[in-house]
Amino acid sequence: MTARTAPPAPAPCALRPRTDRHLPRRFARSAATEQGVMLSTDDVSDWLADRYRAHRFRVDRIPFAELDAWSFDPATGNLGHRSGKFFTVEGLRVTVGEEPGRTWHQPIISQPEVGILGILCKEFDGVLHFLMQAKMEPGNANLLQLSPTVQATRSNYTKAHRGADVRYVEMFTGRGGGRVIADVLQSEHGSWFYRKSNRNMLVEVSGEVPLHEDFCWLTLGQIGALLRRDNVINMDARTVLACAPYSEPDPERDGGAPALHADTELLSWFSGERSRHDVRAERVPLAGIPGWKRGDRSIDHEEGRYFSVVAVGVQAGNREVTRWTQPLFEPVGLGVTAFLTRRIGGEPHLLVHARVEGGFADTVELGPTVQYTPANYAHLPATERPLFLDHVLEADASRIRYEARHSEEGGRFLNAESRYLFVEADEATAPLAAPPGYFWAAPGQLTGFLRHNHYLNVQARTLLSCLTSGAVRL
Repeated sequence: MTARTAPPAPAPCALRPRTDRHLPRRFARSAATEQGVMLSTDDVSDWLADRYRAHRFRVDRIPFAELDAWSFDPATGNLGHRSGKFFTVEGLRVTVGEEPGRTWHQPIISQPEVGILGILCKEFDGVLHFLMQAKMEPGNANLLQLSPTVQATRSNYTKAHRGADVRYVEMFTGRGGGRVIADVLQSEHGSWFYRKSNRNMLVEVSGEVPLHEDFCWLTLGQIGALLRRDNVINMDARTVLACAPYSEPDPERDGGAPALHADTELLSWFSGERSRHDVRAERVPLAGIPGWKRGDRSIDHEEGRYFSVVAVGVQAGNREVTRWTQPLFEPVGLGVTAFLTRRIGGEPHLLVHARVEGGFADTVELGPTVQYTPANYAHLPATERPLFLDHVLEADASRIRYEARHSEEGGRFLNAESRYLFVEADEATAPLAAPPGYFWAAPGQLTGFLRHNHYLNVQARTLLSCLTSGAVRL
């Protein structure tokens, strides 16, 4: 009888810590460093101007008939690309509340593919730096702004446009060998996109990274300093930077800084807001949607409010494709986006708003206290204007803790800018007993939510990026 030998014992598993407790300190150190190894903060504007001069950029408004490879479908009126890629402009019907409810129609951008918004991080002299790109987007007023290392739709990085390769994309698709710090699906503008998501990624590398002339390494503190300026850091960079660890006022405190409400209370309130709103959004043909009219050069609301759909011809010498045409959404007026802030028990808090937007994938996302275009409400009496809007518009300068103009998504929106603010409030203007749909939360609670998909909207993430980068300290 042959003796049997026991199978070899399995190798012991290499267990790792579930979180990197040193990471917040490393980001805090970078946020406190306003001079980097490559450029001084004061030299960034000159560097951007040099990159602008190095390439040819031009954007012209054109009639719809001059769109190349784009056309209106004769049956539905939807505006799409002949490849079936990129995006389409369709109609959307939204009903909020039980029938008959509040109903509206609007054009919407349908772009089901998930893009990558990714920033590379690397230590220089013991300080984290971030690889930023000087990227042209046709909708930005100043065209060239600092964007993530990679900002690409799937159509872009799979070369549906038959253009050049997207630089550094391999670092974010699993082939670059970097360490993932953040990777989460986040929404884009729910008022203008139908259920659009992008992967927001921070990836740390240790090896050599060949540096292209249109890219530069900056510390988080330098980026924070640039966020205090108008229209320098683009929207896609801001949403990724919001995912960076937030440095609590006292990082040694177990469980983070105390707050007015426990994390479970905030999550329960948010779940309740999602469950109590009945929102039905369905795509419909663009042709003939109520309240909108189509001309040779634009699709406009009958009352001249909200936004228009227009067409542009673009030249951009440093893009994967150097010439193209496309539709863009152009809002009517300057937006105002603000968090009201208070110190409660000595700790900073922000008043969040559970917002319903027709394009959200999950009914409600948390937004800033105020997120409106005032021109759309100018005709209304004071009693019917959005809550807290006039408080922000009329705020004394002494109460404004932060203010800058930032562009929205320049690849899809033309001249879309908002005033972003943190405004100090008091019990008279923003009581601790928040009105329905609003909730006081500590900044660390909100940045903790960014580990999850579709909890905070893109406007809230812009303002949180000002906190994670040190652009504002509450």
